[in-house]
Amino acid sequence: SCCGVHISLPLTCGVSCVARMGDEGMMRIGRRCFVGNLAWSTSWQDLKDVFKEAGTVVYANVVRDGNGQGRSKGWGIVEFETPEQALNAVGKFNGTELAGRNIIVREDREDRDLKDYNRQNGVESTKRPPKKERGGGGGGG
Repeated sequence: SCCGVHISLPLTCGVSCVARMGDEGMMRIGRRCFVGNLAWSTSWQDLKDVFKEAGTVVYANVVRDGNGQGRSKGWGIVEFETPEQALNAVGKFNGTELAGRNIIVREDREDRDLKDYNRQNGVESTKRPPKKERGGGGGGG
C-alpha cells in the first residue's frame, strides 16, 4: 500500500464512516480527521492540544476566512502519524464538547493518502448523496 499500514476491523464495529473496503476485505483508514462545529475562538493549537490524547498530531489547522486571517469557518483538520490514531480520535472525540460546542469528528473525505491508495487499487470512492432542494422563496419583508 502507499502508506504501508493495513488494519482489519469487523464491519460491525461502528466505524464504517472512517474506512473504505479494499478488495482483500480489509478496511483502509486515512490519517486525517475533519473536525466540525468548532467555536470561533478555537485555534489550531487548541485542536493539537486536545487531539494529542489520541496520538501524535503531525498537523492541525482551523480554516479561516480571508487568507487565514479572518474569522474561523467553524471547522478544521487534524492529521495523525498513523491511521490507527485517527480512528482512535474519531471514537474518542466525536460528539464531545470543546469550548462549549459539541464537535463532529470524522474521516477527512479529502485525505490524500487514502485517495491515492484507492485510486492505485481500483477502490471506488463513496459518493455523498446529493443535497436536498431547500424551499425557495422566502424572506425579507
